Amino acid sequence: MKLLIVDDSTIIRSRIARTLSHPKLAFIQVVGMAQNGVEAISLFAQHMPELVTMDITMPKMDGVACTEKLIQIKPDCNILVISALSDKATALKTLKKGARGFLYKPFSDEVLVAAFLELVSS
Repeated sequence: MKLLIVDDSTIIRSRIARTLSHPKLAFIQVVGMAQNGVEAISLFAQHMPELVTMDITMPKMDGVACTEKLIQIKPDCNILVISALSDKATALKTLKKGARGFLYKPFSDEVLVAAFLELVSS
């Protein structure tokens, strides 16, 4: 499965990519990394990934708007929101726009692995 990582933090993008070295996630391949929603839409259209990790607070276009656009392009895409925003209203908003999971920062590698496995099995 192809994965697009979307986060304005280089550290978080690298951490998510590094977590994919876990043996249970060997079937996932990173096809792109974007630091904002505008970049994400361009990379998404180019690679059409099955999976996306999405930050909420980013420059140019936030994760809520980006999630909505990606779902319009590919309704069956699995989007996992990974955000430091811990309010339930934001989580519900992104889920209503089409995201299929929500993970709060900071997160452990084990929690991220479990979130990916749950996302692809649903």
